[in-house]
Amino acid sequence: MSAGNQVPPIMTDKKDWDNAFTAKDLKGTVEHSPMFGGALSFMRRKYTRDLAGVDVAVTGVPLDTATSNRPGARFGPRAIRAASTNVSWTRPWPWSFDPLERLAVIDYGDCEFDYGSPASITATVRAHIDGILSADVGTLVLGGDHYATYPILQSYAARHGPLCLVHFDAHSDTWSDDADRIDHGTMLYHAAKQGVIDDSRSVQIGLRTTNDDPLGFNILDTRWVHENGPAAVADEVKQVIGDQAVYLTFDIDCLDPSCAPGTGTPVCGGLSTYQALEIIRGLAGINLVGMDLMEVAPTYDVGEITALAGAALAAEFLCVYAANPLR
Repeated sequence: MSAGNQVPPIMTDKKDWDNAFTAKDLKGTVEHSPMFGGALSFMRRKYTRDLAGVDVAVTGVPLDTATSNRPGARFGPRAIRAASTNVSWTRPWPWSFDPLERLAVIDYGDCEFDYGSPASITATVRAHIDGILSADVGTLVLGGDHYATYPILQSYAARHGPLCLVHFDAHSDTWSDDADRIDHGTMLYHAAKQGVIDDSRSVQIGLRTTNDDPLGFNILDTRWVHENGPAAVADEVKQVIGDQAVYLTFDIDCLDPSCAPGTGTPVCGGLSTYQALEIIRGLAGINLVGMDLMEVAPTYDVGEITALAGAALAAEFLCVYAANPLR
């Protein structure tokens, strides 16, 4: 075989498809790695609890105690990690830079909690995130049901003050209830009432379920998104949040069930994966301080399309994080 016809090697001297174990540095994309094998860290990042020199720790919260319909989101972090091999071999399109060259990103593993003591979960998740933020490291959290966002927001607010929230979801998650309940449909009600988030400077995108009390949130429901398009959504979000510290949370059921069947509370009429990706790309330049991707339930998935959408969106979050002009 002539030199011109040689196939590029599967592995390089710098990194290989088990980069989760063999990495000597924390930056850089693992190229030429087969999608079907290797250690399934998120985007083949190094598995470590060492936060020295780290910009972002990816961590899972395999919780589905708070679901109101189908359980199974506890398997979401694992499924997203596996699907991320499909998007980890080159920089995300159409970005002009590779976030893994700009950011030192690790896979921190999962938050461990006692499923038999649900009352302890909130404090456990918050302590897990506190430990990461105390090292001046940001988080990308993979869920798990959406309740986990509540203690995460508490941790971030303790560091940054009341946060602007950019919330993608089919549901408002602002139904009122007893503050002691663990419920993935009520946690933003408490976060707003407690001043953890500033609802007047927060935006909810893709909503399509009835809640007659929107609190002070700015809502771009699914009709608004479909009628105005992704660019207008991103522009509207930027006008609302300005340069304030922003936390981004994405419930995968924001996507239409045709794009994301693998979730606990699917609602017809949602966003396409393309629309969601384009909106995220349009948010480049915001002061993003933390992010999560929630409610992937692979038991109900078809061909892993929900997990793949989750992995692709999470990769986009890293791009927006890397593009923060205030970092």
